[in-house]
Amino acid sequence: MSVCLDSWAILAWLDGDEPATTRVQGLLATRPTVSWINLVEVCYRVQRDHGRAAADGVLAEIRMIAECDLPGTGRMVEAARLKAMMPMALGDCFAVATAAAYGLRLLTGDPEIIEQAGLPCSVEDLR
Repeated sequence: MSVCLDSWAILAWLDGDEPATTRVQGLLATRPTVSWINLVEVCYRVQRDHGRAAADGVLAEIRMIAECDLPGTGRMVEAARLKAMMPMALGDCFAVATAAAYGLRLLTGDPEIIEQAGLPCSVEDLR
């Protein structure tokens, strides 16, 4: 079964943080979905911490192993509606909206998402 990853899940996987790394690694064969908005977050964090070459390498790797979803207008509006209703970062709203759009479980360790009631998708805590 495929899942949706947010930037927290990807960064934890890249950093080798357990138990997230083992869980994400075990799901890579299912080609998880990730929003391009979350990929942008991963890219800037890796570049800031490790340089542009590392960020380019991570982006290329993720594009090969994940289904990268570029949100259309409808998904952008849905993310805005979530942001208006819930105290979450905009990137988190895109992760939730993407998971909900495909009926996927969102994998994250982000407390802003995990502690939110009434999300339109199921959430798995990777911490």
